[in-house]
Amino acid sequence: MAGTAPLSAVVVGWMAWAVRGRSSAVFAPSVWRGPRGAKSIALTFDDGPSEGTTQVLEVLERYRVPATFFQCGANAARLPAVARAVAGAGHEIGNHSHAHPLYCLCPPRAIREDMERAQETIYAASGARPAWFRAPFGVRWFGLREAQRRLGLGGVMWSVIGYDWSLKPEQVARRILRRAANGAIVCLHDGRELRVRPEIGVTVEALRRVVPELLERGYKFETVSRLLCPKS
Repeated sequence: MAGTAPLSAVVVGWMAWAVRGRSSAVFAPSVWRGPRGAKSIALTFDDGPSEGTTQVLEVLERYRVPATFFQCGANAARLPAVARAVAGAGHEIGNHSHAHPLYCLCPPRAIREDMERAQETIYAASGARPAWFRAPFGVRWFGLREAQRRLGLGGVMWSVIGYDWSLKPEQVARRILRRAANGAIVCLHDGRELRVRPEIGVTVEALRRVVPELLERGYKFETVSRLLCPKS
């Protein structure tokens, strides 16, 4: 029995990485960064659209930088005009599930149906059909690989996450700026799961600090598609 505990710890650690590790492709193929050869970065936003998304769009428009918004189908259905505004501003839209469930509590069929519903709802609301998928909470699970394959979705994680739901703006900005690097995919949030009128002031203020500083450093902002497929 002496070796049982260490072995169990290894198994638990491996499973945790398989489910949520940014470089894991155990449950579905995914990417977490772009090429290191170009001084480019992709800003991404999860959980929208929300009533605060327009504030994010205003900052991006001010500096003329594109981004990728991983939207929840339920939020897009509630705020179709905002979803259309994101697409109309030239930003990319990804699939972030319909109801933002924790997939490790869902059977494969429920995962597939949730993703399919999000795909159609986001398309109907915004006019854009997502090519990329980011799992809620970054949690991948059994059935996700097949669902992504059926929908033709590429999986995307991140290389930098801002923790903009729990930190102060200056902390979020500092975290991103310290970890900025060629090919980085930055994860922020323009919503808070499915909440109505979420408070995203921290995100907006952090964005106001981060974008001009990264531009000053010589970084170019890209959508996920252009970061990962420069010729697309």
